[in-house]
Parts: sequence; C-alpha cells; structure tokens
Amino acid sequence: MHDPPKILAVDDAPENLEILRTRLEARGYQVITAADGEEGLLRARAEAPDLVLLDVMMPKLDGIAVLKVLKADATLRFVPVVLVTAKADSRDVVAGLEAGADDYLTKPFDQAALVARVRSLLRIKALNDLSQAQAAQLAEQAEALAAANRSLEARVAAQVAEIERIGRLRRFLPPQIAELVSRSDDPTVLDSHRREITVVCCDLRGFTVLTETSEPEDVMAVLREYHETVGELIFRREGTLERFAGDGVMVIFNDPLPCPDHAARGVRLALEMRDAMAQLGEAWRKRGHEIGFGASVALGYATLGEIGFDRRREYTAIGSVVSLAHRLCAAARPGQVLISQRVLAEVEADCEVAAIGALELKGFQRPVPAYDALRWRTPP
Repeated sequence: MHDPPKILAVDDAPENLEILRTRLEARGYQVITAADGEEGLLRARAEAPDLVLLDVMMPKLDGIAVLKVLKADATLRFVPVVLVTAKADSRDVVAGLEAGADDYLTKPFDQAALVARVRSLLRIKALNDLSQAQAAQLAEQAEALAAANRSLEARVAAQVAEIERIGRLRRFLPPQIAELVSRSDDPTVLDSHRREITVVCCDLRGFTVLTETSEPEDVMAVLREYHETVGELIFRREGTLERFAGDGVMVIFNDPLPCPDHAARGVRLALEMRDAMAQLGEAWRKRGHEIGFGASVALGYATLGEIGFDRRREYTAIGSVVSLAHRLCAAARPGQVLISQRVLAEVEADCEVAAIGALELKGFQRPVPAYDALRWRTPP
C-alpha cells in the first residue's frame, strides 16, 4: 500500500479523467491516468496502483478486456477495480462483476458515492496487503525453521555418528587414544614419537594353575571380575590402558595425554589395584581359587605410536622401560608392588617403601635395584 494511496484512472475522455483527478487529489490520494485500455495496462504494471477506476467503453481494449488481464496477472489480481461507465443495464453490471470487478459505478456518478467506494476498497486492499505480508513472513519463518531443523538434524546425525565412532574406537583403543583420534584433524597424531612415561604392569599369581584345574567358564568369570576391577581404577586414574593380555595388564601414564605427576599416579594406581585385588582374592578363595596379585611401576623414555595394519591397529610403547616393568612384575610376589629406582626418586616423599635389593632380571646385564611400595602417605 502506497502512502498516500495510488489510484489509476483509465478513461478515453480527458474531461472525465480531470474530474476524477481533481476530486480524488482533494481527498489526499495520488492519481495517475491513462487514456485507453492498452495504456492502462502499461501504467498498472509499471506503477502497481492500490486501486483502479476503469471505464468500460474505450478504444483498443475495452474495460472488460483490461479487467480480465489485470485479474489474470499474479502481481495485480488483488488490486481492487471499480468499473466506471455509462452502461447502467443490470446485464452490464453482472458482466462486469463476473469478469472480476470489485464494484460498479455508473456515470454520471455522485462524488460522495465515489469517495465512499474508494475508501471502502482501499481498506480492503490494506487488509489484503497486510495478510499477504503476514503470509510472506510466515513462509519465511517456516523456511527458516525448516532450515534450522535440517541443520539441527544434520548436526545431531553427525554427533550420533561421532559418538558411535568413538564407541567403536573405545572397544579396541584406550579411551584417551579414542578421544585423541576423534578430536584431532592431524593424521600424524598417532605417529611414532619419544617421551618419558610411567609404565604399570600387573598380573595374577596362580592363574596358570587355575586354567589347568578349572572349567573354562570359571576361568572366564575370574578374568571378567579381574578386568572389571582393575579397569575401573585405571580409568579413574586416567591411565592409558595399553592392553589386556590374559591376566596381564599394562598401563601407560603421560601419553598420549601428558600429566606432570605421572610417576605418582602410576604408584597410586598400583597400590589401589593391590588393595582391590586383595578383597577380590578373598571372594575367589571362598570359591576355591587360590589367586594372588603382583604389580610393578617403572619410569623412563620409550618410543610410542600406532602399530599394526589397516584392519587391526594398536597403540603401544616400546623401550627398555617397558621391559623393566614387565620383569619387575614377574619378580613381584603376591601382594607386592615393585617400583624402580627412578620411580622411587619421584615418589619417595609421599610413598612408604621397603628396599628389596638388586634383582637379577632377564634381559638386563646388571642387577636392578627394586623397592616394594607399601602405602601412600598423603591423602588421595
């Protein structure tokens, strides 16, 4: 709707156009004119008027033909049209209204009647414009909502896929590795690198005898309880579970996620596992299984990275510190947590230990000092 409203008057009689212009402009309307039907169509399409006053009997195109074209035009079909004509027969009125006219005014017309019809139809036009604007706004909002829903669905699908991917990774990789792989865009994140790490190893004493003297179902039940117990403690201490190999467990600290107190974390984890396994061992003894638990902690540099092939990969550490941890674990008696000299240097202020002496370990040319970690002095 224009402000002021724009009215197009179409008539082949100049005097009629002048009358319409004078009377309507006096009421505050903007009036544009056309002298025949063809010009009227051109002005209507160019000016997009708010109302059309249309003579019926005109050269080139008569008013009824112009009216039909206007109502067939998607951009002009809702513009009110008043037929202004000297043809007053009821059949002419019916023909004009059936062709799409919104009102009919016979010549000579009364000024007050003309202004009343113009005002009434402009109110309808204003309401129609408002309705169309609201419909367009609703369509835009609906499209924006649909786009937002599509975007949300895509994000949810991507997040679900990522969760499923991480879930699959966690079945075969330590949680820290799975998180690192899922969050990093760097294809070299698991490439070989060197770093100081703390290695914790543990296994069961008497497990070989158990496998030889017990039913496979009993052996699997013991392993399940054992893995559940130590696994929960490993995740709580944020260790990287390198592997479960039967009753053997290896945990890495300070890789792939660095932590400044990795030696202390390793010792505290080993002590917590020892205490938890002592309680579990009591339950096993009641079922006739004599099983002990031993652990070790070693500190040193190792080469870490991904190994395997495209259908099966693992993340592991290689180096003398790994060998030392395994050998110390093998030397530990039931209930012992053996730690290396370097580990002792890191935790001596907080951990009570007992010297074991130098041990002859397979693969090491010289005896290796070892210490039995008894308890952690400071509160957890």
